[in-house]
Amino acid sequence: MTINNSLETRLIEKVKKLSWEQIQQVEQFIDSLNAEKTEQQLILSSTKLSESVFNKVWDNPEDAVYDDL
Repeated sequence: MTINNSLETRLIEKVKKLSWEQIQQVEQFIDSLNAEKTEQQLILSSTKLSESVFNKVWDNPEDAVYDDL
C-alpha cells in the first residue's frame, strides 16, 4: 500500500502533538494491527496447506454418507 505525501504529512504532524504516553499507545496499536494481519495470513496459509491432506482423509467411500448431512 502506498501512502500519499499529504496523508503522511498530516499523520506525522498529529503524532508530533501527542504526549510520549500517547505515542507509545499509537505504536502499540499499529503493532497490534500488523500482528492481526500476520495472524490472518498464517491462518489462511495453514488452511490452504492442510486442504489436500484433509481431502485424502475425508474423501472416501466410508464417509460419503455424511456428505449429504
